[in-house]
Amino acid sequence: MHSRVRKTWGADLTSGDDAHFRLWAPDERAVRLILNGAPHAMRALDGGWFEVSGRARAGDRYWFELSDGTRVADPASRAQAEGASGPSVLVDHSAYEWKAASWRGRPWEEAIISELHVGCFTPEGTFRAAARRLPHLAEAGITAIEIMPVAEFPGSRGWGYDGVLPYAPHHVYGTPDDLKALIDAAHGLDMMILLDVVYNHFGPEGNSLPRYASRFFNGDRPTPWGASIAFEEPAVRRFFIENALYWLRDFRFDGLRLDATDQIRDTSEPHFLAVLAREVRETFVDRSVHLVIEDATRRRKLVRRNGDGSIAHFTAGWNDDFHHGLHVVATSEARGFYRPFAKRPWQAMREAMTEGFAASETTEKPARLIGRKARCHRRRG
Repeated sequence: MHSRVRKTWGADLTSGDDAHFRLWAPDERAVRLILNGAPHAMRALDGGWFEVSGRARAGDRYWFELSDGTRVADPASRAQAEGASGPSVLVDHSAYEWKAASWRGRPWEEAIISELHVGCFTPEGTFRAAARRLPHLAEAGITAIEIMPVAEFPGSRGWGYDGVLPYAPHHVYGTPDDLKALIDAAHGLDMMILLDVVYNHFGPEGNSLPRYASRFFNGDRPTPWGASIAFEEPAVRRFFIENALYWLRDFRFDGLRLDATDQIRDTSEPHFLAVLAREVRETFVDRSVHLVIEDATRRRKLVRRNGDGSIAHFTAGWNDDFHHGLHVVATSEARGFYRPFAKRPWQAMREAMTEGFAASETTEKPARLIGRKARCHRRRG
């Protein structure tokens, strides 16, 4: 059975032979849906939204055609059979039959995490191939896998941090069902599986949003990777909050790791990160779902606990301070990220283990590392 809940962004199958399509394009006066080669006028709604419903099935391919004739992929596309520059593909997320359907997760204190890049983990570089190798990790005592970003990006290989279609698993790695099979296999081995998501920027190539939704970005607040995302816009907030819920609900990931949350800039109240965490907590009350942040500004409030010990917002933080100190001890490298830790690496590690963060007098202030992180991301992308 197809879900009848209409989401804010993207295309959804509403019955066996019908689908609903929505696009936020406030810069456009008209938008057409091109479904299996046939044009369909979309109805303009208040706030810059366009929508249309029609006969469609899973596997059908579609574009959005702008008023100048440019065809663009759905920014909330669930699959791209031909890559980021090709048409979007309708996906039926209810069709997959879960083998580990009773899985409800594991508590965070049981997490022994192995970070995994799908393209590098096996010679094949696919979701299915990775699933076949999971028993080796389970035998080694790994209880959780963190998959590096899989959002669709231009080309065939990359680190994943320059994704442009955040809802679509990268087509070279496999189909959405292939990714579900990997998650299913992990759960069958009593292993959690987390996904690394990038909500702070889009990649420099293949992102069409600026053509028809310039308000999605704020050029006055640049990040190291380009214009920042305008989280004050309600449509933009929904794009990313629904993305988090999508990965956790339709794919049954056990959690998300949010990349570089210090570059998620939001002047509205409550902050986007607080809203995202709250909706996740309220939506998945019957499962152990974990949210992890990477935050160079070391905001303790993001990982604070309530008076009863329950999680207020995020489950845990990525401990860069401990990693960098340990790296200096193990390799003596003192460049880039590691230079601030070269003088007192053992002290930085001790403080990171006892306090969660190294003291500012032990290392440089995080803001001074942003330029180096930008170069790192460009290499990874």
